[in-house]
Amino acid sequence: MFRPRRGRLRGQSFNKMIPNILTMLALCAGLTALRFGLEENWEAAVLSLVVAAVLDALDGRVARLLRGTSKFGAELDSLSDFIGFGVAPALLLYLWTMKDAGPIGWVMVLLFGICCALRLARFNTNIDGPELPPWAKNFFTGVPAPAGGGLVLLPLILSFQVDSALVRDPVVVGLTIVAVAFLLVSRLPTFSFKNFRVSQRLVLPTMLLVGLLAAFSVSAPWLTLTIILGLYIASLPFAPRAFKKLEGEAAKLSPVEHNSEEKDNAGGD
Repeated sequence: MFRPRRGRLRGQSFNKMIPNILTMLALCAGLTALRFGLEENWEAAVLSLVVAAVLDALDGRVARLLRGTSKFGAELDSLSDFIGFGVAPALLLYLWTMKDAGPIGWVMVLLFGICCALRLARFNTNIDGPELPPWAKNFFTGVPAPAGGGLVLLPLILSFQVDSALVRDPVVVGLTIVAVAFLLVSRLPTFSFKNFRVSQRLVLPTMLLVGLLAAFSVSAPWLTLTIILGLYIASLPFAPRAFKKLEGEAAKLSPVEHNSEEKDNAGGD
């Protein structure tokens, strides 16, 4: 009896799975930070979130290089970001010091988690929105979730370096939480660093700088992380200025382009 030959299902290329694997590893790192927090192993908890941030920075770039971007990957990435940079930092801060503030402390960490979720929801919504001009892709709207998770943990990171009750004061930590939560949901333009390009003459100095950064990260990890976060904070006032400047230059060019299109159309008629 003749049986029609069935088509074989094609499997997915492993290369295109690599970005989602990196995202899953970032999710595991975020959950591991929660475990270390429950054990009051604060340094290991923060280190786990640093690993999650590095993996989060890699997965999107690898996805674009391997052409493995997908709607599934985007949703998984947002869920991983919410756990690693929204839930985990909030719970760590609550277990570390905000529980001493009673119900107010819990409200503070809830505020941060909610703002992180709203920031990620807004980002996902904008993915399917209108195409942005090329210059606007150099900016985020508000502070991204990984940066927000790092900034809100700055008092905890400082406590590894200085023996001061001030950095653990619930008032100081609470004010930090409120400030970072506002930055997450704000409309403030911030540098994305995704399309950062290095000129040919700066390639060697950049490689040297990366090597020095790696050496400092091993010998003085918390000081290095503090400096990186401090430099990011210092960049916040400059991003809106750069955004306005590029927006103004684009507005000046658009009438010229519009007039040239009208002339071309007139000549064609």
